[in-house]
Amino acid sequence: MFNTPYTFHSPLWFLALLLIPAIIFLRSRRTVSVLIVPFAAAWHRASLAGPSRLPAILATLGLVLLTIGLARPQKVEDKREVRTQGYDLILAIDLSTSMYSEDFSEGNTPINRLQAIRPVVKAFINDRPSDRIGVVLFAGHAYTLAPLTFDHDWLARQIEQLKIGLIEDGTAIGDGLGLALTRLEQRDRTEDGNKRKGAFVILLTDGANNRGALSPQQATEIAKDRHISVYTIGAGREGWVPYPVFDNNGNRVNARRVISDLDEETLRTIARETGGLYFRARDNNTIKSAFAAIDRAQKIEFQAKSYLVTTEYFHWFAGAGGALLLLAALFRKPENLKA
Repeated sequence: MFNTPYTFHSPLWFLALLLIPAIIFLRSRRTVSVLIVPFAAAWHRASLAGPSRLPAILATLGLVLLTIGLARPQKVEDKREVRTQGYDLILAIDLSTSMYSEDFSEGNTPINRLQAIRPVVKAFINDRPSDRIGVVLFAGHAYTLAPLTFDHDWLARQIEQLKIGLIEDGTAIGDGLGLALTRLEQRDRTEDGNKRKGAFVILLTDGANNRGALSPQQATEIAKDRHISVYTIGAGREGWVPYPVFDNNGNRVNARRVISDLDEETLRTIARETGGLYFRARDNNTIKSAFAAIDRAQKIEFQAKSYLVTTEYFHWFAGAGGALLLLAALFRKPENLKA
């Protein structure tokens, strides 16, 4: 934000301007001694024009400009420079059909696991403006929804459009983590001249690895070699959970109960060996707490440095005033010598 007022360094400049006409008036009324010479009029050679007032005008303007210059006029710019440092992070989100399980609630209305995590993820993204964030989706395979980006508004819109069933069913935890690590490896080391603080992954799933070319253990070793922390979140309750039944048109018509098959031990191992943390999100409150804890663990403050920039104009006024006074002295006729 820029604020560019024009200021004068001294508050007495206006008073000085008012004194100049008064000094000229008083000087014109001052009595001076004269020498009367008889028949002096006969010595005077008539000029084609009357006495010139140009020297007086030049001198007056010169004094005015000098006074303004001594008041030190400035243009002041209030600039703010924000130096930010942030993280590069990838959200790896499970979109397998088990995310349809309705063991979360909004008020008294049951909602599925994806509906529960979506607003929490969006809030997490919006709360980290200095970070570059990307999203990887996985089920039977892993895909990149968004590379690392600062455009969090666009990213939030992509999160809002997530649907279960976009990817072939299954739970490829190893592939999802491996792709997230690949995206972080391709990140730029700097962005707009600001050094990135580091990188980490948030892996959210509700099942056990049963698909993919890369095992969770192999992906964990890659994360360890690259010194990238992985925070894991296990979504859903233990035991039997309600699961919706859909007709051929995709309309929910009934519900049945299925067993939750979350592999907590694998998620704990991934987090422990990479320097991250594991969270179990059994309901809306615990999933919010999980993202809040990650936010605190991997967040840095950025400092805003403000400074003033001034442009001086006094030399223009002082230089012009001095030049006018010099011209006034050159144009002024020498006084008559007294006999």
